Amino acid sequence: MDIPDRQLMFLGGSLLCAGIGSVTDVRERRIPNYVTGTAGVAGLMLHAIFGGWRGLGDSALAGVIAGGIFLIFFLAGGMGAGDVKLMAAVGCFTGLPALALVVISTAIAGGVFALAVSIYHGRLHETLRNVVNLLQHHGLQGLKAHPDLNLSNARTLRLPFALPIAAGCLYTLCTLAWEARP
Repeated sequence: MDIPDRQLMFLGGSLLCAGIGSVTDVRERRIPNYVTGTAGVAGLMLHAIFGGWRGLGDSALAGVIAGGIFLIFFLAGGMGAGDVKLMAAVGCFTGLPALALVVISTAIAGGVFALAVSIYHGRLHETLRNVVNLLQHHGLQGLKAHPDLNLSNARTLRLPFALPIAAGCLYTLCTLAWEARP
């Protein structure tokens, strides 16, 4: 199996992981540890099988980077721990070569999904005002959660973020498959 085929296999695994996470996130509003833990270990094992110690190390580093980026949003009160763990598992599956594209496309998909949810609920103006308030708050307070605009407030709109993670994985898989075609 050559490197592009392996990378597509890794991305297929990350998409499967994010897809399962999406189903549970939409149905139960949570992403179980058995989903993220199993996926993370599977990603690490596949990279170790195909890349030895270096593959294992790169996979672990990708998981730490992906999870670490999303941990910032968790600490700021804007994302659940399951989303962070899912992103770390996706990073372990994806590996370093495609990680940047997965993270960037996930962030863009998250923004698009958030706008769609706010439009659907007729709260676009309120959402945009809240974004400005959050930027001002975090600019002054750092990662301290906003007193009202956080996940503990039942009135805030909620987005099952596993969906944008799956969309980011799908976009990356399709992009790399397109580039790898003969």
